[in-house]
Amino acid sequence: MNLVDRLSVARGQTPADLALRNAQLINVWTGEIYQTDILVQGEHIVALGQGYIAKTEIDLEGRYVCPGFIDAHVHIESSLCTPPEFARAVLVHGVTTVVTDPHEIANVLGLEGIRFMLERAKHGPLNMYVMASSCVPATHMETSGARLEAEDLQPLLTHNWVLGLAEVMNYPGVVYGDEGMLDKLDLFQSKVLDGHCPALRGKELNAYVSSGIGSEHECTTVEEALEKLRLGLTIFIREGTTTRNLRPLIPLITPENHTRLCFCTDDRQPGSLMDEGSIDFMVRTAIASGVDPLMAIRMGTLNTAQYFRLYDRGVIAPGKRADLVIFSDLNDLHPEMVFRSGHLVAQDGVMLAERVPLRPIDLRSSVNIRPDSLDFTIPAQGNRIRVIGGLGDQVVTGHHIEDARIIDGQAVSDTERDILKMAVVERHRASGNIGKGFITGFGLKRGAIAGTVAHDHHNLVIIGVDDDSMRRAAYAVIEMGGGLVAVDGEQVLGQLPLPVAGLMTELPLDQVRREYDVLIAHAHALGSTMPDPFMAMSFMALEVIPKLKLTDVGLVDVEQFKVVDLFVE
Repeated sequence: MNLVDRLSVARGQTPADLALRNAQLINVWTGEIYQTDILVQGEHIVALGQGYIAKTEIDLEGRYVCPGFIDAHVHIESSLCTPPEFARAVLVHGVTTVVTDPHEIANVLGLEGIRFMLERAKHGPLNMYVMASSCVPATHMETSGARLEAEDLQPLLTHNWVLGLAEVMNYPGVVYGDEGMLDKLDLFQSKVLDGHCPALRGKELNAYVSSGIGSEHECTTVEEALEKLRLGLTIFIREGTTTRNLRPLIPLITPENHTRLCFCTDDRQPGSLMDEGSIDFMVRTAIASGVDPLMAIRMGTLNTAQYFRLYDRGVIAPGKRADLVIFSDLNDLHPEMVFRSGHLVAQDGVMLAERVPLRPIDLRSSVNIRPDSLDFTIPAQGNRIRVIGGLGDQVVTGHHIEDARIIDGQAVSDTERDILKMAVVERHRASGNIGKGFITGFGLKRGAIAGTVAHDHHNLVIIGVDDDSMRRAAYAVIEMGGGLVAVDGEQVLGQLPLPVAGLMTELPLDQVRREYDVLIAHAHALGSTMPDPFMAMSFMALEVIPKLKLTDVGLVDVEQFKVVDLFVE
């Protein structure tokens, strides 16, 4: 619809395509709520006010209207679904735009993976913007399926749907001037630069911010967030499935600083998306915790649009895109109607459009493991070991020193102390690399769980009580071509195939959720007390989050940023 037509409608000379009558408009520009009509022509809002005629009219009878929600940072791959199904999951919750970092699939397939995500989102019902993955691999202490240097990212610089450089997780590389990292920052200097620097403080934080990076989503305490906010970073408050940071950071939010705060989900599994929602859940939770509704809505709309320079959305005003959320209760916001680009796409929690058949896209094999390399034994080289301290509801871990349980010269799991064996098997190049260690917090009493979802390298990660169960779990994942599994000895209790890069499936989200829930139930039957042990497990190999992690290279002391021995003297 061209500008001439929109101007004619705005002047009141020709009918609008759509009039939303008697709306309580939430104006995030002025901080007001007032009754008006909203006129839509094509994909845009063209006018606010009475006295206009329209081809189609909807009487909202005083219901509230706010801009469509925008997720500031999300890894779509964590939904275990590709963009079309993810879109169906979040649109019913009022999320009309997401800014995604596809570094999960990029770490498996490189640019091929990023192009796959862009292709799957094309012509879809959701606005999906991409941040170019900055850390593939995340560090030198892992083996990923690809390596993306600055020259590899060059083609993305001018892509219409690429906004900037995604979370720069290699913060030591930034702080201490790693040449490759600085080349990427220099390449995207005119674009948006997103950050990732958990627990970074003081002089090193000053150095990190001096690079031009503009945001941070890893804050877990008010003190940490405030220090970073004071240095000019925009803080994305995060509420994922495992990373529950919203409630601890509610006291950070004030009338004075809230315009520098946004909401993001980062990593959300199917159950969380379907049961809780997305950004709408964060807005509801913030309001219920005492945050002014206008401030909470602004953090989920306008603030994010402004940060990412998406000046055509995030506010209801003439000339902006008609991405709208309609609801009845300001203090308990549940989307009843969702418009994206002027079209009603969801109503009362149901998508209105049917699923569109997907064009086949061939991706190369991504699970390459030699079965004869699967040796999980750990010969004792001392009596004391380093143990990863899993916390369940966080991706940060403890770094413990414990007595090893040794049987016949081998270090083994100790279920009485909840010290379980963990292995990370390189799955991209069939190198035979296996990192071996021990972890607490998962609570298994027998069997093993395993999967090819292991941020960010996505090698095969296994946590188990005995080597036979761990080996059977590995075989099951190999046979599926990637996915998640729970086993007890030689018996496979449940599995979820993830044939797209070992990370995603193209099945409907509700089916994925059912199969995923069955897997969690099997893990609980094996003794795990974690709400979602598979999501938690996926972060135990992420060596850019303190304090101790395990990759296929070995145990990584994140604070020292080096590989360390399992046994200590």
